[in-house]
Amino acid sequence: MKWLDNISLTLVIIGALNWLLIGIFRFDLVAFLFGNLSWLSRIIYTLVGLCGLYAVSFFGRIRNAYGSDL
Repeated sequence: MKWLDNISLTLVIIGALNWLLIGIFRFDLVAFLFGNLSWLSRIIYTLVGLCGLYAVSFFGRIRNAYGSDL
């Protein structure tokens, strides 16, 4: 499952950078590269969102790895 963690974290970071660009420059990189709400950009947005939800499980794993003193 480490490969899934790495892919998820990478997509979450890409999504965060896209939101940074939107917030600062009003520039949506995904829409620029793949079209404004084209089927491909919708797939990318969906994958980033699903990876974000999956990344919530990292909190539980971090807590288990370092103990309950967090």
